[in-house]
Amino acid sequence: MSQANLAGQVALIIGASRNMGRAFAAALAADGAAVAIHYHSAGSRAGAEEAAAAILAAGGQAFAVQADVTKVAEVRRLFDAVEERFGHLDILINTAGMMVKKAITEVSEEEFDAIFALNTKAAFFALQEAGRRIRDNGRIVSVGTSLLAATTGHYGAYAGSKAPLEDFTRALAKEIGHRGVTVNVVAPGPMDTEFFYAAETPEAVAYLKRASINGELGQVADLVPLVKHLVSPENRWTTAQTLFINGGFVSR
Repeated sequence: MSQANLAGQVALIIGASRNMGRAFAAALAADGAAVAIHYHSAGSRAGAEEAAAAILAAGGQAFAVQADVTKVAEVRRLFDAVEERFGHLDILINTAGMMVKKAITEVSEEEFDAIFALNTKAAFFALQEAGRRIRDNGRIVSVGTSLLAATTGHYGAYAGSKAPLEDFTRALAKEIGHRGVTVNVVAPGPMDTEFFYAAETPEAVAYLKRASINGELGQVADLVPLVKHLVSPENRWTTAQTLFINGGFVSR
């Protein structure tokens, strides 16, 4: 396994059993980081363990760890587990999220509570814990959505629950930036992932493909170079930003 510029660093990837979280975990491990691969529940355990096993087989360091991050005590237990295993924390990437695609007039209280618990509350307390524990010159990245720059129906609950990430990020970047820590949001557009297809009809998929510059959905591999840059030691100047990466779907 390549030992590049993250050798000696420890990364926690929240939501890393599949899709972009799994890809980020593999990329950071390939660059030398020890990686904690978080998963939410028994249904995602196998994927997390497979991701960790692949890293170990390639000569890296990784382990899978479960936590329900909608509960603050579980967030703290997750960070405890990383420190107990690897001794410290240098990088946090939070990819956890859920989608409710409905008109605002149709969203139930239960759906509202669930999506804000994961997309907003869990993100806030993960940032809080990272702000307390991450070592000097650490890197924090949250995954938002390009819908923050779009005017469209049926995504109000989802985009609304992701919108606070921008304010959380700006505030934390200011509060701990003196320690050399950078804090950013990556805001992908429509992605060729299970997460995307689970919420969309074939007609919506076709429309969203046409909205990009080349008629395609984004690939997880398209996000990896940006994330690798944001977490690299060389990136000391990009902070408090929301970076849209969506093939021209929207801009702001």
